[in-house]
Amino acid sequence: MKRDERVPMEVLCRSLRDFLKIDLDDGAVEKLPWRDFGNGLFMARLAREGRRELVLYRIRADANPDAFLKHEHIGGEIYLVLKGRIADETGEYREGDFVFLDAKSVHTPRAIGETLVLVLWPEGVRILDEQAGQSG
Repeated sequence: MKRDERVPMEVLCRSLRDFLKIDLDDGAVEKLPWRDFGNGLFMARLAREGRRELVLYRIRADANPDAFLKHEHIGGEIYLVLKGRIADETGEYREGDFVFLDAKSVHTPRAIGETLVLVLWPEGVRILDEQAGQSG
């Protein structure tokens, strides 16, 4: 199947707001080993084993709207919005939303305001657009 002929990405989203209170320790979050991408996007790798990764993204309110590169999740992506809002081609998700994107999903997320997202990649990520997000 050609990349242009992909079936639409399937997404499963469940809000946990009705039974989960997210209370972040800002001091502990600040001390994480953040990688600064230079465009308002920061990533802290929390765990990695083989291609599986657990990361925390922090996106500043003034981040470049193209901070994230277009990418594919070989084995899907699971994330929990801890603070703020994030949007992509499938919709907009806010604090407390738990989101699962299917295998081979392709998207270009963007944050809306100050955002913190906990992300699990079961089989890694493949960048599709090396140029986007590099300015700013």
